Amino acid sequence: MEIPGKKILLTGATGGLGRTMATTLAGSGAEMILSGRNEEALQALADELPGSGHSVLAADLGQPGAAIELAERAGAIDGLVANAALPSTGRLTELSDEQVSRMLRINLESPILLTQALLPMMVERGSGKLVLIGSLAGKAASPRSSIYNATKFGIRGFSFALKSDLIGTGVGITLVAPGFVREAGMFADSGREAPAGMGTTTPADVSAAVVEAFREDKLEITVAPRVQKTMAHLGLAIPTFSHKVQSGKTGQTAAEDLAKHQADKR
Repeated sequence: MEIPGKKILLTGATGGLGRTMATTLAGSGAEMILSGRNEEALQALADELPGSGHSVLAADLGQPGAAIELAERAGAIDGLVANAALPSTGRLTELSDEQVSRMLRINLESPILLTQALLPMMVERGSGKLVLIGSLAGKAASPRSSIYNATKFGIRGFSFALKSDLIGTGVGITLVAPGFVREAGMFADSGREAPAGMGTTTPADVSAAVVEAFREDKLEITVAPRVQKTMAHLGLAIPTFSHKVQSGKTGQTAAEDLAKHQADKR
């Protein structure tokens, strides 16, 4: 799908990745509908974007019914970038029922419900694009991330299955799966460093992948250095190997430290 003149809904717009995605898509000619919890921050971002016709729709996707309401308010759109997510780290026994429900709702349920609500009008029109932001955490699990891994494994499976169902409709879906991102994402938000020796990618790289997802009907676009891609693939193909690596002292310590510094993001 060509981007110029298309109306695109972006969730999680005011986060580090979201801001870069919004700027990149607007710079490519899209008319952006920015969504997030803070209406003032959304409007400030909309005012900074290149192009014109941008609008904001504040929504807390952690609330029941919020995703359906957002889809109704957005109306007829050409594309969706489901980017909103919570870090969702921590031992399961340390999380409250409310925290788990919110993590699942934002990371997994909301992208699915938004897709379900927006899809009929796209299919009827015979065109549209759905871009879901996943993660390499959807291929390989890690300590203190049981809920986060569950949501990212789920989004990956949902995207792949729906792709088959959309054959012949003119509507596409692509999963964009970043690895560790510097300057934005969970490590930047927590103030911690990404694991040494694994490399990182940038918000600009992830945003470029989103643009690619609109222009080319790919199943999945992974955005990460080669070593991360390799480790994630091994984690998917040989989970016992990944489990042994992640369960070592270094992996456990790093995961515990990250979860500790993300506690206020739950």
